[in-house]
Amino acid sequence: MSPSRTDHTAWLVVLAGVVAALQVGKLPPALPALQADLGLTLVQSGFLLSIVQLAGLSLAVFMGLWADGMGLKRSMLSGLCLLALASALGGFATSVTALLALRTIEGLGFLWVALPAPALIRRLVPPAQLSGMLGVWGAYMPTGTALALLVGPLFIPAWGWGAWWWLFAAVSLGMAMLLLRSVPSDPRVGSFTGQMSDENSTNHGAWQRLSRTLRAPGPWLVALTFAMYSGQWLAVVGFLPSIYAAAGVSGALLGVLTALAAAVNIIGNLVSGRLLQRGWAPRATLWLGFGAMALGSTVAFAALTEGQPWLRFVGVLLFSGMGGLVPGTLFSLAVRLAPGEQQVATTVGWVQQLSALGQFVGPPGVAAVAAHAGGWQFTPWVTVGCCVVGAVLAWAAGRLLTQAK
Repeated sequence: MSPSRTDHTAWLVVLAGVVAALQVGKLPPALPALQADLGLTLVQSGFLLSIVQLAGLSLAVFMGLWADGMGLKRSMLSGLCLLALASALGGFATSVTALLALRTIEGLGFLWVALPAPALIRRLVPPAQLSGMLGVWGAYMPTGTALALLVGPLFIPAWGWGAWWWLFAAVSLGMAMLLLRSVPSDPRVGSFTGQMSDENSTNHGAWQRLSRTLRAPGPWLVALTFAMYSGQWLAVVGFLPSIYAAAGVSGALLGVLTALAAAVNIIGNLVSGRLLQRGWAPRATLWLGFGAMALGSTVAFAALTEGQPWLRFVGVLLFSGMGGLVPGTLFSLAVRLAPGEQQVATTVGWVQQLSALGQFVGPPGVAAVAAHAGGWQFTPWVTVGCCVVGAVLAWAAGRLLTQAK
């Protein structure tokens, strides 16, 4: 494959991740409409935000194993088709229960797309470009979320939340067709439960790959650090439309403000790849990201800034923008600290599983704190605590990376 063709297909892999992220990001702008139609409470809204992570919470590492065995491209195609089906059915949902069930299925499709992508990118790009491209991949989630937050407040009042679901079903199906035509076929591998030929001709079964991954400290450190990041980021950004709507912000302004809060996260992801390519230590970028998130969330929600909405919005931008340094760095670390070439997707699966745990617990947890306090002023207690734990884990991961060199 020529270098230009390689670059093209690697970017298509990132685009497929963005499409999968759209399925996660489509919910926050629809929450006000769903609350009006279905009578959702604040805590129920939190579970709707996080239920899409249920598959990741319980199955991600096994889906990573499956992706290693079934083929990276085939896994992504299966996930996009499942997303299209669940989203199409979701547009017809008339109860919270049905919507929750279909969001769970969407979570499974999301995993089939997201887990094999870093390993597929690694296959498609030269080693010198890998850190930068993984930084780009780290932006897939905020990119999809930002697009959904920007368009949703304009689309949903005009066409309804059901049509919003059907739109993303069509987008997912279209992306699957594009990926099928453009990305090279998977090399021949063994079955999920059978044998697999690697570079040193040693046969590794799926459970051996899982055991090797979970015995290594690197995947644990990266995964736990990601959990500290992902739970607080989804909680803050996911509730922004509801927070602003309650404050009287609506329409295009609501969409622009919430989309901007998610979009600045893209900058941090891209910058992380550049900094790593220029020799920055991963520990340094992680500390910078977590420190900025702690400061930004304090400015955004503390009682001291009450009555200063624009200062609070600056805090949100700092939280999300500089926080983008964290996932971009962690995806690079996941690839570098995987125990072997054939454990990359499995390692990413374990990272995704604990990330999903953070995203599952984060929104309901923050919502429960806000409901108990009668406002969002205690949110920094949650976010700053996550940042402190994340910084300690980043120190340990950096030390391990130094020892591995």
